[in-house]
Amino acid sequence: MSCLGSSDNGFRKERTIAIVVTGATGNVGRPLVIQLQAAGAKVRAITRNPDTAGFPAGVEVVTSAFDALRGASAVFLNSHALIDQLGQIVETAKGAGVTRLVALSAINADDDFSRQPSRVLGDRNKEVEQLAMESGLEWTSLRPNVFATMYVGAVWAAQIRAGDVVRGPYARACNSPIVESDIAAVATHAFLTDDLVGQRIPLTGPEAFTNAELVEVIGEVLGRPLRYEEVPPEIVRENFIAAGVSAEFADAYNAFMQGTVEQPVFVAAGVEKVLGRSARSLAYWVADHRELFTA
Repeated sequence: MSCLGSSDNGFRKERTIAIVVTGATGNVGRPLVIQLQAAGAKVRAITRNPDTAGFPAGVEVVTSAFDALRGASAVFLNSHALIDQLGQIVETAKGAGVTRLVALSAINADDDFSRQPSRVLGDRNKEVEQLAMESGLEWTSLRPNVFATMYVGAVWAAQIRAGDVVRGPYARACNSPIVESDIAAVATHAFLTDDLVGQRIPLTGPEAFTNAELVEVIGEVLGRPLRYEEVPPEIVRENFIAAGVSAEFADAYNAFMQGTVEQPVFVAAGVEKVLGRSARSLAYWVADHRELFTA
């Protein structure tokens, strides 16, 4: 990958004392840890469960982000992992001599909070970006669209395991899910080069699809005749609540979907500009995660 740094592409050894990765066992954090280590960086992976983290040999596993900041040069800020410690971590990083922050935000960070379902789950996309920008340190903010794992894997996979119909709101809702390893690759580039300092980088998959089209793509990869069946938003809400999901999340999910009907998402060129290749497709991701859709 073109993001992997070297002495010839802007990689600065004085900045690799240690790179701290918060949320290290998450969908973005884990591939980021692996890619940074493959590039020769010293990585400190933050996890509450070090015995089961399963990182490659050589990755330093730490249970406290505060402890990991001593002697570190850069930090990956995952607001979902840090929760209410986010602001304190940034302040502590400044005092510890950290010089660079890479924030995981979102492409819809500026939208009304009522249309951000990930916020209900703990993401603070707007705040993490603001803290990084106002820190006085070198910063980059990554603004990915919906994650393939969350959008398709978490919401639809169970239905596909159970049958050939995916039920949900707004068949014409439009999205361009991004493969999480691409986010990690851009983050790696942001750490190991100076190319992205002071930038907010929108990141999407290579194509935009309606919900109905996304299900057809999945079916083509799996060799199954899948179809999307539109369900009224109020029924979707009831189903979420019956499954133990909060009404607040259900409302935000429906509002997010409705918003993409009214104003379809754009396809960003961020991955291609940074990595010199197209973003991974949803079909690529489905083929790599077939087990999620198998009964």
